[in-house]
Amino acid sequence: HVVESGGGLAQPGGSLRLSCSVTGAALVADYNVMGWFRQAPGKGREGVSCLSMSDGKTAYADSVKGRFTISRDKAKNTAYLEMNNLNPEDTALYRCATDYLCKHDLTFSGYWGQGTQVNVSS
Repeated sequence: HVVESGGGLAQPGGSLRLSCSVTGAALVADYNVMGWFRQAPGKGREGVSCLSMSDGKTAYADSVKGRFTISRDKAKNTAYLEMNNLNPEDTALYRCATDYLCKHDLTFSGYWGQGTQVNVSS
């Protein structure tokens, strides 16, 4: 399974930290990449960030570059998404996912979590 936590309400300019843990079948599937995508009401899925668990290489969508940081704890099979300087356009359901490679379009073909809601509003 892929399980996210850490969503909630933030004010514009504020910060939130999301966590994602991989367990069970998703862990046995021998993934190498963890990442995040988001989906806002009435919009399609948008890849946010990708992280290679083996070498730590990262990739980000242009919309979050410089504001979001993805990191990992290999021993815990956990990834984190630190989100700073949030704005209302960041409001979405954030879902964590696994894959074998980070793809250029930030899509994921492995296991997906159910998501954690992030709302940015004053």
